[in-house]
Amino acid sequence: MRDALVYTFTTFGGPQAHVAILLREFVEKRGYITESELMELNALSQVLPGPSSTQTLIGIAWKVGGLRLAIITFFIWVIPSAAIMCVAAISYKTFASSGKTEAVLRFIRPAAVGIVAYAAVTFAQKFIKTKVSAYLSIGSLVATLILQNPYAFPILILLGGIISSALETQPTEDALRTRLYANVNPKKVGYFIGILLFFAALGALINRTSPFSLPVRLFENFYRNGILIFGGGQVLVPLMYTEFVELKHYLTNAEFLSGYALQQALPGPTFSFTSFVGAITLGNRGYGVAGQIIGSLVAVIGINLPGLILILFIVPFWEDLKKITRIRNSLSGINAVAVGFMATAFILLVAPFGTNWMAYLIMAGAFCLLYFTKIKTPIVILIGVVLGLIF
Repeated sequence: MRDALVYTFTTFGGPQAHVAILLREFVEKRGYITESELMELNALSQVLPGPSSTQTLIGIAWKVGGLRLAIITFFIWVIPSAAIMCVAAISYKTFASSGKTEAVLRFIRPAAVGIVAYAAVTFAQKFIKTKVSAYLSIGSLVATLILQNPYAFPILILLGGIISSALETQPTEDALRTRLYANVNPKKVGYFIGILLFFAALGALINRTSPFSLPVRLFENFYRNGILIFGGGQVLVPLMYTEFVELKHYLTNAEFLSGYALQQALPGPTFSFTSFVGAITLGNRGYGVAGQIIGSLVAVIGINLPGLILILFIVPFWEDLKKITRIRNSLSGINAVAVGFMATAFILLVAPFGTNWMAYLIMAGAFCLLYFTKIKTPIVILIGVVLGLIF
């Protein structure tokens, strides 16, 4: 738990950088799991909807200490950044009017992009080892840049797994020899499906009978997004912007971008940004401070619950699942596609820099510090803060 707490307060850069830090801190330094186990958990989290880095961390905690440690780790990981984002939403006007705060964020953003670049490069070095994996990675990069549609992510992940499984599995291998359902309890399956259906129906039911119950509608919105989002935070943000800003007008463009910029400066999960969105939404509707806190809780629980249920349900019998040859061979394709997603995220994050050469220099500096030295991510972010205060 102590290591999880340290990880929570020292992990910056989004889901791509989170996994790279897990590799360094939990595998190489502490040896909680092996590198192959981490890569398998990361591949599994890419297949599942929900926050990928959160699911990977929960999977590690499950392997180390079971269900109790997994639940505790989840709260340790989520609560701090979500609480900060809630406070920021409550005091948004003061935050938005602070010119010095904007200056600090201006330097932190390119540093965070440099962290994403570092994660993409390190993962590419580990996973892009064959022509098939290289083609899959390039294909996912090109496809996501052209389509720029969140539904492209699950389709490409599925295709990557199918292609690598088909090409790397020998015809003589018989996957049916493995007993997939050896440790699968049918009651758990029913319990898992029941929870998902219950919360989905609850949101729809109360929404019909009480149309002014905005917190319930918010929960349904975030819970639905938690089921649909594949690929982590880089998918969550454009989806939320389209739904909550452009379609429903829950918050303004400036509010959304200010909250997202602040989240990029904080350690912890990218999904904690939902805390800000939920609190601002109820605040704009006159619910007061108590209502904003409720909005923050509703958003964080709603967006994380589907992914939490899925990872806790699947990890216990993942050891049996991965023994199936075709499933095991699909992981290399899934990881290769994920590398393409990282490259896509990097390109989209760099695009707003335009002709701002200072941003490019800060990004390159952050990448070089992480790649060529032993300096950790929090120090890189701190350098960005200091630069913002000086200039």
